[in-house]
Formats: sequence, C-alpha cells, structure tokens
Amino acid sequence: MQNADQSSRSMAGLVLASSVGTVIEWYDFFLYGSLAIFFAKLFYPPGEGVAATLISVATFATGFAVRPLGSLVFGHMGDRLGRKATFLTTLLIMGCSTAAIGFLPTYAVAGYLAPVLLILLRIIQGLALGGEYGGAATYVAEHAPPEERGKWASYIQAMASGGFILSLGMVLALRIGLGEAAFGAWGWRVPFLLSIVLVAVSVRIRLRLSESPVFVEMQKTHKLSKSPVKDAFTIPGNARRIVFFLFGVACAQAVTFYTAQFYALYFLQSALHVAFLPATLAIAAGSLLGLPFFVIFGRLSDRVGRKKLSLAGMAAAVVLYIPLFAGLRSSVLSDGVAFVPAAACVFVLVVIAALIYGPYGAFIVECFPANVRYTSISIPYHIGNGVFGGFLPLISLSLMSRTGNLYAGLLYPMAVCAIGFVVTLLFVPETLPRGAGARRVAAPISDAAASVRPEASF
Repeated sequence: MQNADQSSRSMAGLVLASSVGTVIEWYDFFLYGSLAIFFAKLFYPPGEGVAATLISVATFATGFAVRPLGSLVFGHMGDRLGRKATFLTTLLIMGCSTAAIGFLPTYAVAGYLAPVLLILLRIIQGLALGGEYGGAATYVAEHAPPEERGKWASYIQAMASGGFILSLGMVLALRIGLGEAAFGAWGWRVPFLLSIVLVAVSVRIRLRLSESPVFVEMQKTHKLSKSPVKDAFTIPGNARRIVFFLFGVACAQAVTFYTAQFYALYFLQSALHVAFLPATLAIAAGSLLGLPFFVIFGRLSDRVGRKKLSLAGMAAAVVLYIPLFAGLRSSVLSDGVAFVPAAACVFVLVVIAALIYGPYGAFIVECFPANVRYTSISIPYHIGNGVFGGFLPLISLSLMSRTGNLYAGLLYPMAVCAIGFVVTLLFVPETLPRGAGARRVAAPISDAAASVRPEASF
C-alpha cells in the first residue's frame, strides 16, 4: 500500500512538472487565437471588415499548418536524443517567438511588414508546438503504470484546454483592468511579454525531470532508431496505423476540440455580434466547467477502453452540434448574451471534445512501438490538429459567409467526425492492455512484434 502511495505521489509530481510546460506552450499558442479578431484591426489594413477577419483567422491557421513539419523535425529529435531534451527545446522556441509578438509593430506603424512578421512568428510557434505534445504524452505514458496510463496521460490533454483558459483569462483581465483604449494601444502586448517569465519558470521545473525509463532502456540496449522518420513508415504495419489513426481518432479529436474552444467564440463574436466581454466570459466558464472531464474520461478509459469513448464523442458531435449552436444563438439577447444558457452549451461542447481527447494520450501512445513512438505520435496528432483542426475556424466561417446560413460552418466538423467514426470503428483497434496491472514498463518490441501488438512495447 505504501509503495502504491509513493508511486502515485511520484507520478503526480512528474505529471505536474510535465504539464506546467504544456500549459505554458498552449497558452503561448492560443493567445493569438484568443485575439485573432482583435488583431484584424491591429495588423491588417483598416476598413476591410470581413476580409480582415478572415485573413486574421487564416494567420491563426498558419501556425497550425506548419505543425506537421515540426512533428517530423522534433519527432526525429525525440526518438534520437531523448524525450526530455526535445520538449525543453520546443518550450524555449515557443516562449521566445511568443515574446517577440509582444514587440511587433502594428500596421499603422510598419504597414505590410507588420502582418509579414506576425505570420513568420506564428510559423515558428507552429514548428515548436509540433514537438510538444508527442514529447509530453510519450514521457508521461512511459512512466505511468499500465493500469493507470489513461488517467495520467489525460492530464496532458487537460492542460491544452487549461492553456486556452489561461490565455482567455489573461486577455479578459487586462481588457477589463486597463480599459479598451489602453489595451488597444499597448496592453495587448503584456500577455505575450509575460511569456518570458512563465517559460523561465517552466524550464527550471522541466530541467529537474529525469529521462523516460523506456528511452534509457533503449539507449542501454542500443535499440534506438537511427532514422525515426524513415522507420516510422517502414516498420511493418506502422504506416498503416499512422494513416488510420490520423483519419480516425486524430482528425475527430482536432475538430471537436477547436469547435468547442475557438469556433464557438468566433461564432458568438463574428456571426452573432456579441461583444467581447460577454462572449469570452461564456466561453471561459463553459471551458472551465468542462476541464475535469478530460481526466474523468481518461480514467474511465482505463476501465472500458479508449475506442468506445472516442466513438461516443464522434457520434455526439454529429448528432448534437447543430442543436448546441442553435442554443448558443437563442442565448443571444439584444443587450448581450444569457450567460448561463450560453456557458451550458459551451460546457457540453467541451464534454464532447473530452470524450475523444481524454483517452487520446494513452490511445495514441499505445498504438506505436517505442523506438519510433515520438515521431509516430507526432505525425497524426499534428496533421490532425494542424490541418483539419487549425483550418476549422477559417473553413467554417467561410462556409457561413458564403452561404449566409449560420449553421453551414458546422458541416465541416460534423463530416470529419462522421468519417472518423467509420475509420475508427473499422480500422483502429482497441489498445487497452489486457492484464495491464500485472505488467511493468518493458523494453521496446522488435519490428516484427510492432506490427502485431505495439502496446507490448511498454
């Protein structure tokens, strides 16, 4: 009993140290998303209206578009040099590029140079974020007891949502505290510059972490991959797993997460013309209430399996998205928004996302062999989030603008979830280890075994 308590405390400390960095990286990345509509006025020509908003949202998507490239670069680094060194590197790059946004000149000062510099920094952010999730999820899962892998890995997913909430809260506090005039003049720079302090604290915490035991074992036995990117696609069955996981769970996870966190905010502000303060408060409240469900569903996946919960989330998105956004529309009043109904709709959207994202960390880690795990995880995750998720606001707002139908934008995430449901049901196997409680973390499996049972690599 004492050993179990010590193990639990050890895992809690490890997860805390890992997830603090994850919160900061997502906070850095989501700051622009929280201010994308606001940035349309600062960094793009005045008087463009809808066009400027769409371009600003496209700039947000640019950071996502390069994440697959970052996943290859840092995936290779993580499988060759170690999990710890890699997610320290990505944290530093993310922090520096975010702080640099706080120093950028606006369009009024620098003209078209301003959006060019902004896009460049968003690209650097996207490259860095391409290496973060794979490292954090792999690191935690490779330390976790097999029977609790879903529970402990789910905290990494929760912290992504935590970073979004932190970015919203920071922007909200500054806009209220400073006033709109001061915030528009200089206050918007503060949350970006604050990143310097947050990253410094996070780096200090992460430096204390030890390397993953699975990676250390591979070093000792000389089983590290010499070419992780190549091996990820040539190990028997691994390329197939990457493709099916991408078009199954990964894409559905991406669109449900960004529908709940970002598209709902843009829907309230751009489509329904709700003012920043009530719209942000409703989104923040619903997101905060839904945050524990990432961990709840992660823990539940250790009992019922990863696949069942993921399929339930995809089905719920297809069935409930239009009614939920209709509920958001009905919550809008002439002088603002009915806070409780709006927050309740966002809460349900977050719970739907958590059904897929909560078990996701354990699910994706268990799919791939240890010697190419960092790379194999990063590819579907960041293509799913970088392309299918990152472009969701732009695609959905464009569909709505083109058709004039408020709900036309929902066709995109609903279609992705429907396709993901079919692919996951037919081609993505359940990975919950059988008899997991009796097994400790083991050395990586051979290439031949990897094509049959990748979860055995723990």
